[in-house]
Amino acid sequence: MKRYFLLLFLLPVLFLSSCKKEEEDPFVPPTPDEVARNELYNVMKAYYLWDKLMPTVVKENYTGPYELLEAMRYKELDRWSYVQKYDDYIKQSQAIFVGHGIRIGLDINKKTRIAQIYNNSPMYALGVRRGWIIKKLNDTELAPIFIAGDGEAYYNLIGPSTAGITNKFLFQTPEGKDSTITTTKAQFTLNTVLYYDTLHLKTGITGHLVFEQFVQPSNAELETAFAFFKANNINNIIVDLRYNGGGDLTVLQNLAAHIGGSSKFGKPFLTLTHNDQQVSRNKTYNFGTVASPVTVGKMIVITTRSTGSASEDLINGLKPFMEIKTIGDTTNGKPVGMYGFQHLKSYMFWPISFTLLNTAGVGDFYDGFFPEKYVPDDITHDWGERNEACLKEAIYLLENGSVSAKSQYSYHRSVQFSEGPERLNDAYFIEK
Repeated sequence: MKRYFLLLFLLPVLFLSSCKKEEEDPFVPPTPDEVARNELYNVMKAYYLWDKLMPTVVKENYTGPYELLEAMRYKELDRWSYVQKYDDYIKQSQAIFVGHGIRIGLDINKKTRIAQIYNNSPMYALGVRRGWIIKKLNDTELAPIFIAGDGEAYYNLIGPSTAGITNKFLFQTPEGKDSTITTTKAQFTLNTVLYYDTLHLKTGITGHLVFEQFVQPSNAELETAFAFFKANNINNIIVDLRYNGGGDLTVLQNLAAHIGGSSKFGKPFLTLTHNDQQVSRNKTYNFGTVASPVTVGKMIVITTRSTGSASEDLINGLKPFMEIKTIGDTTNGKPVGMYGFQHLKSYMFWPISFTLLNTAGVGDFYDGFFPEKYVPDDITHDWGERNEACLKEAIYLLENGSVSAKSQYSYHRSVQFSEGPERLNDAYFIEK
């Protein structure tokens, strides 16, 4: 970066030294966004996984990095490369959240409900939980907006992720009573382990973990959960990744080590492969060492279309070592990851930079992982309730060795909108 800017500052000097007495157009320094655009162009040329398949572009035709990335992206496969504001990256990587801390979804009966809520959110302290019906938001009926799939209308209604913004919710509680709650958006540290407990089944004691994203603060939360699992001698595990879009691969490495057990420590887990210019970066990541590994025979994973990246790599990476089955919906289908490149304190560039393979050489799951049985995301129940459709089917699969014979569910994909920031999808930060 310093060399890059030094060359820019030298350009006017070189230009003036070549002038005699002739009048020429004055030098116009590039705008900050043009400098960012130029830096992104260089990054894409050097690190982009599909560097030989990118469209040919003239970078000067684009005003900034957002427009340039969209032009250079290999659209046949790349659904994930993006440009991010640097401040947003810092908040996300530190699990800092601004808002009410909720995800809202539409249930099968066309009612809007809380699908997810963080423990440290202002609403959680007021008793609001997953499954609560929301009748109105700021005196506007919410269900018609979700039935129409109108995300713009929802975000306009709830307002930006800015501390101090107040919204009024009309809830129907699980007891059937109406409750009006006025709450103000605030900044807080989110929890990524949404829930954990043990299930005493016919097949033994099963750990149950609901995990929402892979960020560095997750490691402490995971250690707490697995210390509990280890103390309770679990022999199988249900991992709920239905809202987990990925994140930091070093956190994935730790979670895999917890589930894989101490016998896997130091053994190969996933291999990263880059473009021909970056072969020196090709690397195999091993199972790490953790304080509370468990020994499990089977893992059932609850998935949706939002389950992607590091979540899928957990499934793919552990498949050579244990029996794994999924329940819910087909996963996102992202067998690739990205490096993050910092541009000053303005932007982070996240181009797809590598592909991931397990120890059997398997990857390229662009179609996602298909479930043993399609089961809807049942947002009418809170975490841990045995009648929640996905958890109920996962338990059935563990206890019977197969999915339930008859369809108990009218399958549908729930329309959901989240306040949450974009997820870090298998992202490694490289300071430039």
